[in-house]
Amino acid sequence: METGTFSIVARDRKSGDFGAASATAAPCVGAFLPYALEDVGAIATQAWVNVNLGHQGLELMRSGLGVNAALEALLSEDPGRERRQLIGIDGSSVFGHTGKECTEAKGHVLGNDFAVAGNILVDRRVLEVMAEEFKRSRGELARRILQVIEAGQDAGGDRRGKMSAALLVASHKPKLYHDLRIDMHADPVRELRTIFEKCERLQEEYGDEEDGEVLKLRIARVQR
Repeated sequence: METGTFSIVARDRKSGDFGAASATAAPCVGAFLPYALEDVGAIATQAWVNVNLGHQGLELMRSGLGVNAALEALLSEDPGRERRQLIGIDGSSVFGHTGKECTEAKGHVLGNDFAVAGNILVDRRVLEVMAEEFKRSRGELARRILQVIEAGQDAGGDRRGKMSAALLVASHKPKLYHDLRIDMHADPVRELRTIFEKCERLQEEYGDEEDGEVLKLRIARVQR
């Protein structure tokens, strides 16, 4: 499936958290795009999606490969390489790939502690706005990457419209708002903000337990 999508992967060096967030005019982006693993990294796979780039990429990174070596190795064996768009991050590096056959407007921007990418955008300015938003943002990683997706949508986002959005953070201290999906919605990014803030309030009520019992609902360490 081809998806015109704008996304971010990012890290918090202090906490060891990694996250990814995205929005698109395609359905259910949270089911196939974001991958994150605490202390390892995050990956977003889009355009003509190959989910193995996310699953296998994190496994290679967990085994000790850096994000660049891991994702280049997988792309080198992928016959659809030029239709893929892929960004990734680990504890020290960032990676970006936009295949020649991805649909315009397309591209990626790499920075300190983040990478953003998009295809079928209204124009490349969407990526510039997203990058600048992350640079000036402060605070918890989940809130920062949400702000980046909001900035991308405000700049025009996917030129076909909007349908779904997702936010995923891998953390040793998981929160209710660390794994959110909005699907088949007229304004998914706005709804993502609404659900995020509701979950923040619930989190305050639950509190942060040292052993994480409240949030031992994650099915596996590799999320997605």
